[in-house]
This record gives sequence, C-alpha cells and structure tokens, in this order.
Amino acid sequence: MTKASGISIRKARLTDANSILTCLREAFESYRELYTREGFLDTVLTLETIRERMAAMTILVAINKDSEIAGTVACSVATPEEGHLRGMAVRPAWHGYGVAQQLLDAAEMELRHHKCRRVTLDTTEPLKRAIRFYEKNGFRPTGKIADFFGMPLFEYEKRL
Repeated sequence: MTKASGISIRKARLTDANSILTCLREAFESYRELYTREGFLDTVLTLETIRERMAAMTILVAINKDSEIAGTVACSVATPEEGHLRGMAVRPAWHGYGVAQQLLDAAEMELRHHKCRRVTLDTTEPLKRAIRFYEKNGFRPTGKIADFFGMPLFEYEKRL
C-alpha cells in the first residue's frame, strides 16, 4: 500500500456536509443488503443527521488534490480518558492508497490532544475489510456486543 499523494486531512466544515454524505453512501453502498434499513440509514446519514454529528463530534476529511473528499472519520471524547471513533469511510476509488490510515492517524492524534488514553469504535460483521484494518492498527475486540437496529454491533478498543 502506498501513501495517497496529494491527500491532506483537515477538520470538516459545514459546507462539506453533502460531500461527506456522498462519501458515506459510496463507501457503504455495497453493504446495503447486509444491513437493516435503519442501520444503513444511520451509517450513511442524512443532511439532518450529518449536521447533528458535526455539532457533536470532530469530523475529519481526507481531501484530494482536486479538493474532493476521498474519505472521512468522526471522533469525540466519550469520557476524560476515552475517545470514540465513528463513521470511517473511504470512497472505493481511493481504496488501497492509505487514505484510511491517514484518517485513523489524524483521529488518534486529535484524541491524544484531548488526553485520551484509550479509543473505542463499533463495527458490524459485514465490514470484514474494516475489521482487518482496525486489528492491524492495534484494535482488539472487547467482547461487548450491542444491538444496532437489529444487527450485532461489536466494540473494539485500543490503548493510545
């Protein structure tokens, strides 16, 4: 895997909302049939829910040299020592170029800046490629399984 040339990571702006929605839809479209309707909608968001997420979390975007969003991830401080990641997505055209790695590194740096010593994320069983990526980056399953609109949601954690 090579590092994506011309990719930069920055905090999302409200004007990025539609492009982030496009990124999420493209990244998760191939999984639509494996999700419940509600689970898929909560994953790809709407204009209303992306604005809510932007108000509640720091959203990072990977921007290519043409100023297009190639990927995104959201992070927030859950407790004084724990951060949480949500909504990691890379547009299929950018798979294999290191965009997800750059986003994860930036999100972890953001959480370290807030003094977080642990980071969690939740994922679903169909996202096998994402799970391999998270495990390669030191995330381990906690054994905690929640209900995500009728689907099992698996928690992973990593020490920062």
